[in-house]
Amino acid sequence: MTRPAWVVGAVLGSLLLGGCAAPQAPDGRTAPAGAASAPAALVEVAPVAARTARTSKPLRGTRIVLDPGHQLGNKNFPEKINRQVPAGGFTKACNTTGTSTDGGYAEATFAWQVTRQVRRRLERLGTKVQLTRSTNSTQRWGPCVDERGRAGNRSGADLKLSIHGDGSYADGAHGFHVIAPTDRRPWTHDIYRSSRLLAVKVRAALHRRAGLDHATYVAGGDGLDFRSDLGTLNLSDVPTVLVELGNMRDAGDARLMTSRRGRATYATALVRGARAFLRSHPTPQGEPLRFDR
Repeated sequence: MTRPAWVVGAVLGSLLLGGCAAPQAPDGRTAPAGAASAPAALVEVAPVAARTARTSKPLRGTRIVLDPGHQLGNKNFPEKINRQVPAGGFTKACNTTGTSTDGGYAEATFAWQVTRQVRRRLERLGTKVQLTRSTNSTQRWGPCVDERGRAGNRSGADLKLSIHGDGSYADGAHGFHVIAPTDRRPWTHDIYRSSRLLAVKVRAALHRRAGLDHATYVAGGDGLDFRSDLGTLNLSDVPTVLVELGNMRDAGDARLMTSRRGRATYATALVRGARAFLRSHPTPQGEPLRFDR
């Protein structure tokens, strides 16, 4: 004879917990004699566990490329970083040394430390993370901008974040800005719209959620910039932005960038921006990206 599901759950609960009181059916009636009882929480444990498994990794199935700007040892390899490489219809130097705070805290180190925090947060959410460099070493250089630009293309990444700090000497120059590619056929025509959306989402996370100022020294003053001269953007086939998180030559920005709490603020905002993009970005079929929410 087939028994109601609530009776089966009650019997299992009784066996596990030693319960012996007469159980009640879901409609409140007393169960037939001989049926055992179980706490409702026990009966619900399987569905709850299933829901928890689905929500604990909300970004499962996504892949994100993180590009920590420059490399700490670039200054030690001038011939290598100055050689010309493809940058999207023209050539540019392989890389640069990056900037630093007035106190000597290098952009390469700042980008690396923020990137590591972003990676940890994304991996906890279920994302597969790909880095363009795996060390921050005075003994290493690169990778070149063409390699950074193509990172994620073959793996089918959902987006790429290139993480930097700026070095403007203009009076009062401070704040962040997000750089997205312009429409340049055939290089960026396929990604310039999605990259703009990514830029808007990252800007909102940095400004509205984290309370950081838009850059005061970039035209427009709205925290967005669009450029056609960056190989890191031009050679990408996935939505991508380059984020100048602050001006390292500004005393206020430098205090934030050199502090552990400040770097955590940047990392949290970048993850929020990426998540917001993944929720809203349409696929070629016009559907949102699919991942466990």
